[in-house]
Amino acid sequence: MQTAIIKITGMTCMGCVNSVKTLLKNLAGVIEVDATLDPAQATVQFEPDRITLEQLNEAIIDAGFGVAS
Repeated sequence: MQTAIIKITGMTCMGCVNSVKTLLKNLAGVIEVDATLDPAQATVQFEPDRITLEQLNEAIIDAGFGVAS
């Protein structure tokens, strides 16, 4: 198991936070997700042999949010 903290741009309300949490939780290989508005980020526990950090970032971007480096 691996844990990543992903800084997310474009989240403006708790609806956005819930959307990101739901989106990430539904990805195969994701174990646990905690997302917050302040700071705007998601803490994701995932299985790196099933999903990569790049794939997590792509899913966030595909949902209309941004990923800060």
